[in-house]
Amino acid sequence: MYKQLSSGVKISITRSISTSFESYLASIAWEEDKFSMEDFMVSWQSYFKDNAAWIDKVPQEVLLSTEFHEEIAKKIDEVMTKILNEAPTAKQKTEIAKLQKTLGTNYTFECKAEATYIEQLLKDKLK
Repeated sequence: MYKQLSSGVKISITRSISTSFESYLASIAWEEDKFSMEDFMVSWQSYFKDNAAWIDKVPQEVLLSTEFHEEIAKKIDEVMTKILNEAPTAKQKTEIAKLQKTLGTNYTFECKAEATYIEQLLKDKLK
C-alpha cells in the first residue's frame, strides 16, 4: 500500500518522520535513557496531523489498513536508523570543538543530527 503512494506523498511521509524524530530527540536532550518509542509516536502523530499535507492525500481505507501501518512502522525504523547512523561532518566536529573550548564543555555526539543539536546548544550558550 505504501509503495502505491505517489513519490511526493512518500517523500512527505519520510520528511515528517525525520523532522518529528529529530525534534523529539531534541526535546529529551538526546538522552537515550529518556527515549520512549510510545512518546515519539505520539509526537509524530501530533506533528503530521498539525503540519503534514500528506495525511489528506492518503485514502482513508489505506490509513486504516493494518498493512499500511506495518509498512509505516518499517519506514520509521529505516528513517531512525539512517538518522542515527549518519556521521557528523568534519565542519560540525571542528565547530563544536571550537565552541566547547570557548565554553569549557565536553559534550559528546554520535551522529550528524545530534551534532547539529549540540552545535546549536553551544551557540545558544554563547548568547
